[in-house]
Amino acid sequence: MRAEGIGTVRRILCVFPRYTSSFGTFEYAYPLTDGVQAFMPPQGLLLIAAYLPANWPVRFIDENIRPATKEDFEWAEAVFVSGMHIQRQQMNDICRRAHAFDLAVAIGGPSVSACPDYYPSFDYLHVGELGDATNELIARLARDPSRPAQQVVLTTKDRLSMTEFPIPAYELAEVRKYLLGSIQYSSGCPYQCEFCDIPGLYGRNPRLKTPEQIIAELDRMRECGITDTVYFVDDNFIGNRKATLDLLPHLIEWQKRTGYVVRLACEATLNIAKRPEILEKMREAMFVTVFCGIETPDPDALHAMHKDHNMMVPIQEGIHTINSYGMEVVSGIIMGLDTDKPGTADALLNFVDESRIPLLTINLLQALPKTPLWDRLEREGRLNHDDSRDSNVEFLLPYEQVVESWRKCMEVAYQPEKLYARYQYQCDYTYAQRIKVPVAPEQKSWTNIKRALIMLRNIFWQVGVLGDYRKVFWKFALGRLRRGDIEGLIGSATIAHHLIEFARAATSGRQNASNYSIRLREASVPAE
Repeated sequence: MRAEGIGTVRRILCVFPRYTSSFGTFEYAYPLTDGVQAFMPPQGLLLIAAYLPANWPVRFIDENIRPATKEDFEWAEAVFVSGMHIQRQQMNDICRRAHAFDLAVAIGGPSVSACPDYYPSFDYLHVGELGDATNELIARLARDPSRPAQQVVLTTKDRLSMTEFPIPAYELAEVRKYLLGSIQYSSGCPYQCEFCDIPGLYGRNPRLKTPEQIIAELDRMRECGITDTVYFVDDNFIGNRKATLDLLPHLIEWQKRTGYVVRLACEATLNIAKRPEILEKMREAMFVTVFCGIETPDPDALHAMHKDHNMMVPIQEGIHTINSYGMEVVSGIIMGLDTDKPGTADALLNFVDESRIPLLTINLLQALPKTPLWDRLEREGRLNHDDSRDSNVEFLLPYEQVVESWRKCMEVAYQPEKLYARYQYQCDYTYAQRIKVPVAPEQKSWTNIKRALIMLRNIFWQVGVLGDYRKVFWKFALGRLRRGDIEGLIGSATIAHHLIEFARAATSGRQNASNYSIRLREASVPAE
């Protein structure tokens, strides 16, 4: 579906801001690839681009790949921006640059929807999801694209049903320059974890696209050049378990039709381990990774943050169960909780060893606006807005002690020997549980073989020759080569390199201790 009934033509420049370097952007892995420059295509901005009237020319720029130029701004009649809190500085910078050309700038997405006051310089604030506010914005620009006399705030009251969402405009993005493809099936989550802003922003009753929409999107992504892994960015892939079971047979048939060229990944709560009927179908659909917000192995902490659903099955048992269906678990971990003790770091490191999860996003607690955590800490007078800190939370333990515990966990967990041992387990056990499928002609093409050779060359040279952990790498790599497991070698080595290098930067104070930290390590860009 597109906005309709608009006769006037407007040129719209959609600009996605750079990310501040963080654990989850994987930038240290990019030099080992065949040209990757960014993490995932931004769903929200590409969705808006697809929703605009069909006769409106649209230009999309991801500044993680290249900056918007003077020529881009001169071409445009209005600029659209979207992003998250961590991109706040960069979004304000895009607004400043657009205003230098006297262009009206509209901002939408999760950050402005949670905190409109963060963006005083923008001409239009689009608060909420795709819906009546979007139509009003388009109508206003159709009548007059010039900057309004004062800021206009448009708030969505009537959301567009996800069954009417257009396919995001993947054709506008340089999809081959992304590490992963991205797709959204549902929005919202039924749980109310204290630290999470998803229920407040998108609701507790997950809204859904149809399976037919998802298959059409996957086909479009393939047409545009996405051939590796596609990540379901849903807040919780099993937020509606019946809907998940309805979708999975369609994904299985799609994989059979396309030759299982694409790998799938998603986010889900750990209680997915209690649903073998879902896990088995996910295995058949070639899901290879599940991100689980485990947060902490401490039951008292899980109860305090209202995440009791993580205790529906013993955590280690749940991880092993998911692994037994061929899916690697990626885990979110939070430090700085009120229940943390002086020995929390050691307990967490024991958990890492026992779980054998290679990739854990270990963050300091950060209170996000529109969350129960923010409201509680505000009542308790425990919010700290000092931008020089790695967290806006006044911890119950001394701040420096918490940060030092985080550094210790990052340093030890991502020692090359420990990390590669965990990847070895994944190769030997988890990956071995995946369904065996014939090699598709596409995978045997010269284009695909050339990509693999380029990546192997980069890995062997930059890690195997120049790397200071090359002995650890070669021990792992030779074992994979003897087994003919090129995919396991490339996938493990590229991500491992990012984790090792990021952890080293973090422990030396060159990276933030939270993906959501208000502490930015680059020059601030003030609002106008």
